[in-house]
Amino acid sequence: MKPIEITTTTNDRKREKPYYSPHKGRGKTAKEYIYKLFADEEDVFLFWNGRKEDTTNIALPFHSIEHIDEPRKEAAKEGDAYSMFDTRGRQLKGWTNKLIWGDNKLILSSLANGPMRQEIEAQGGLKLIYIDPPFAVGADFGFNIEIGGETAEKTQSVIEEIAYRDTWGKGLSSYLTMMYDRLKLMHNLLADDGYIAVHVGDKVAALIKILLSDIFGENNYRNTIIIPRGTKNVQSQFDSLKALSVGHDYGFLFSKNENTRLRKLSLPGTEFSSGKWDTFWRGTDRPTMRYDLFGINPSKGQWRWSKERAYKAVDAYKEFLANYSNQKTLDEYYLENEENEIEINFLRLGPDNTVQYYVSPRDYKLASTNWHSVKTKGFETNYATEKNEELLQVFIDWITNEGDLIADFFCGSGTTAAVAEKLGRKWITTDLGRFAVHTARKRLIGVQRELQSAGKDFRAFEMLNLGKYERQFFMDDLVNGARQKKEDLYVNLILEAYKAKRIEGHATLHGSKAGRFVHVGPLDVPVTQSRLLEIFEECRQKLYTQVDVLGFEFEMGLTPQFIQELKEKGVSITLKYIPKEVFDKRAVEKGQVKFFDVAYLNTKETIKGKSVTVTLTDFVTHYTQDDIEDIQQQMRAGSKVVIEDGQIIKLEKSKDGIINRTLLTKNWYDWIDYWAIDFNYEDRKEIIKIKNDQGETEEVWRGNYLFENEWQSFRTKKNPTFEFTSIPHLYDKPGKYKIMVKVVDILGIDTSKIVPVNI
Repeated sequence: MKPIEITTTTNDRKREKPYYSPHKGRGKTAKEYIYKLFADEEDVFLFWNGRKEDTTNIALPFHSIEHIDEPRKEAAKEGDAYSMFDTRGRQLKGWTNKLIWGDNKLILSSLANGPMRQEIEAQGGLKLIYIDPPFAVGADFGFNIEIGGETAEKTQSVIEEIAYRDTWGKGLSSYLTMMYDRLKLMHNLLADDGYIAVHVGDKVAALIKILLSDIFGENNYRNTIIIPRGTKNVQSQFDSLKALSVGHDYGFLFSKNENTRLRKLSLPGTEFSSGKWDTFWRGTDRPTMRYDLFGINPSKGQWRWSKERAYKAVDAYKEFLANYSNQKTLDEYYLENEENEIEINFLRLGPDNTVQYYVSPRDYKLASTNWHSVKTKGFETNYATEKNEELLQVFIDWITNEGDLIADFFCGSGTTAAVAEKLGRKWITTDLGRFAVHTARKRLIGVQRELQSAGKDFRAFEMLNLGKYERQFFMDDLVNGARQKKEDLYVNLILEAYKAKRIEGHATLHGSKAGRFVHVGPLDVPVTQSRLLEIFEECRQKLYTQVDVLGFEFEMGLTPQFIQELKEKGVSITLKYIPKEVFDKRAVEKGQVKFFDVAYLNTKETIKGKSVTVTLTDFVTHYTQDDIEDIQQQMRAGSKVVIEDGQIIKLEKSKDGIINRTLLTKNWYDWIDYWAIDFNYEDRKEIIKIKNDQGETEEVWRGNYLFENEWQSFRTKKNPTFEFTSIPHLYDKPGKYKIMVKVVDILGIDTSKIVPVNI
């Protein structure tokens, strides 16, 4: 890898073509040449292999996945309504918050250059961008699933793995290229009076600071904020150290305009607050810090202080009770001692028979860049890198006002959006990870429920992606705009990824693989029931019995019963999803693209008059991540949890090589993480905004409808169960309706079904 250098340059030369010596670091030829070439210039910028100044300006339309107007379609009392909503809970007007799944580079470009830019500007522009990008080499999109008392690892998808390789594949050079492109787009999108806060770790902090100065200008640098990490320091067990334990991250704050001003800031814990009692026991296991207090001697964990300090604190509190408690409060007594520079602590046996220590009162103090009192580690979800809401509350309260629009383009568990909603701000948040976006969805619905129960207003939010438009963009990129060749290239690409051979002379069939024929579904529309009937008819005429149908999307009305009927008539059809990873040439060449069977769900509808309830009765998935036979051969003695053909299985291998399998997904509902209902699907069209050739914004309908989330149930960290039956939904009038049911499994994968009902 070529070295990263801080070097000088001119503004009128192309920075993306620095001189490199072919000797790759032997001697000083390359550095000396660069320094002499730009010796008269003063600008300093970060120089690395792969830096380019051009930025994408693609503007793809956004596709709506889900529209959530209310936390739950519960029975409402007469007169219940919120000022922003009608009686059904639908938002009447104004901004709808955005949760967007996809590559944030394409999302940022589409926001900056597409029709949504006008919506953003109409809200006053983005006043704050907070991002917490990956800053640890090795960080990826995998996550753990807790099931049956065991932990299964969901490995990152190929598209996520490619993003990981693009971020870290060449070390810091890849990382800087990824960040530079996105930061430039964020600078474009930020309001003139806006700010950006970038949260990073010590390994990349110095380089990111120079990048930000390059893009935003050194005059717009405001602060480097010290953000505590709260990590455990386990170095006491070693005799010597290579380096000290890292105790903080960095928050770089830049403005778009050097003339903007910030409010004064006081941090949580720095305003005056009364003293309080807190538990004296902590979970860190240190046997030397366990001793008898009030007849309690813990068998694990530790007391917070040494034995000597604790016993003095017990005596100090006894003295206060005996001699001063009838004259002054404990806070007053503590502050008097502090004023006289006397250090004093208090311990007591609390009302619940636990040992408690006294947390002293705090005086108001104007904040500096050392945010030592701010909590940073979050615990709302099981997301590994979750940030504490308190940290985001400080940034949002300090920099923005109620009603302002903020954004987070590496959303993780959705902390930024959750805090923004609670503080009355509008928000946009995005992530490439499917699990991250699903975690954020559940969390934000929870925030809506919380605000609803408190009688407060909240905004609707919509889940978006670039969907079929992103696929079309990748195809145009692959064929370099040669649209007449697109169809053949597309089919060949999918067949190559599926490891199938191309065949000719068929109306509906494109390839064959292991004795089965293959149909490649269209790029931009779902595979429909009528298309399956055409495939069936050709197979019947030519006496073919087995077909794999590959598609990006499948018509919602397709059911296992329909597929079974075709099989009974002589043609076995298997539906498989085409993953969007097929558009990465590296993944296809390495055989890393995995197609998996479409999942199915079943429901039961109970109709009483104009009312209907929906019960989830079954779910079948064939998701495969691992090859059990291969893992069994390679694994050493121990255990591993694997996912194959819709089952999560624990493998245990003894020292003698004996393997035992334990099925963890014993019931179909073990797979369910979330399900939601739109009781009147197809009553609201999805309108797409696009720019025409004249640069004007047009609204078009491409035949899709919005999924309006009117009821949902899901698992959370605090409540890992969900409801199988919805509450009754009352229709205004008799008629034929279509109910759409959506299930998201524990891997974050969506499956939907449309059910017609006659009311």
